[in-house]
Parts: sequence; structure tokens; C-alpha cells
Amino acid sequence: MKATPLAIPDVVLLEPRVFGDDRGFFFESFNQRQFNQAIGREVKFVQDNHSRSAKNVLRGLHYQIKQPQGKLVRVVSGEVFDVAVDIRKSSPTFGKWVGEILSAENKRQLWIPEGFAHGFAVLSETAEFLYKTTNYYAPEFERAILWSDPSISIEWPINLEPQLSSKDKAGLRFVEAEVFA
Repeated sequence: MKATPLAIPDVVLLEPRVFGDDRGFFFESFNQRQFNQAIGREVKFVQDNHSRSAKNVLRGLHYQIKQPQGKLVRVVSGEVFDVAVDIRKSSPTFGKWVGEILSAENKRQLWIPEGFAHGFAVLSETAEFLYKTTNYYAPEFERAILWSDPSISIEWPINLEPQLSSKDKAGLRFVEAEVFA
């Protein structure tokens, strides 16, 4: 597995070794030991999630203010633009974002540690998105930052107004959002 820290070094792009031939391909999608080595600490995942979304659906920017979740995300069908926003006030990259294209074709995964808001936009006709989390879903602690907040200025690669849930439409501006110390 190749591990590449992004412009926000705590967010790591993971690329598996893929073995393919005329029959298809094989790759190890998760190995706890290699993952811990790649991110430099031991992580325990407690929940796996799977979502399916149509083109131009944008989900995010989500986080849990208590019981924060680290996420290991990947796409098994289609393609998304995946984003992590640093919302750790003590961090030198506070308020900055990184984004990567994740797809079934490139088989890339993104590690988004606790203390980040996360979202993605679907670029293909549909996309199936899998993610492992380090803490359980706790709706009472879930928060959303407005996907289009100009103070963050995420460069989403979409030309149309995205399809949003009511929760995401009601996301707070970054300056109003609860953040981590």
C-alpha cells in the first residue's frame, strides 16, 4: 500500500497494490497493521457504512462534535470528489480543506482523522461509498457546515446546483460552527 500525506498531512491518501490479469483483479482493501503504519498510530474501527447516491448529490460537510469519528473512505462503484476540512482550532491548517477524486477505477482510499468535517460530491451517474469509522454514529452530536461556505472556498468540480438533504441545506457557516479545541 502506498500512503501519501496530503497538503493537510493528517489526511492520508492510500493506494493499494492491485494485482490484475485477464480474469480481473485482486487487492487487499484493508490491513490493520499496514494502515496503522501508514498513519502513524493505532486505530480501532467500530462501524462500517455504505451509501449509494445519484449524480450531483452532495453529502456534507458532516462531523460529530462529541464522539468524533475518524473515517477511512472509498468508492466501490462510480466516482466522487471527497473533501476533508480541518476544524481543529489549535491546528496550523484550521479552516483549510483537501480534496481527492475517489473511484471504483482508481481504488484510492482517504483517511480522515477525528477533528475534520467530511463531505463528497458524486461525479458519476451513481456512486457507492463505503467508510469505516472509529466511533459510533451519534445523531445528537452530528453537525453540518455549509458545503458552499465562501470562507472555506472548496473548489467542488460540479457545474450544477447539487442535490442536498434538508440537513445539508441547513448547514452552518464555518464561523458559526462548533469546532474542536
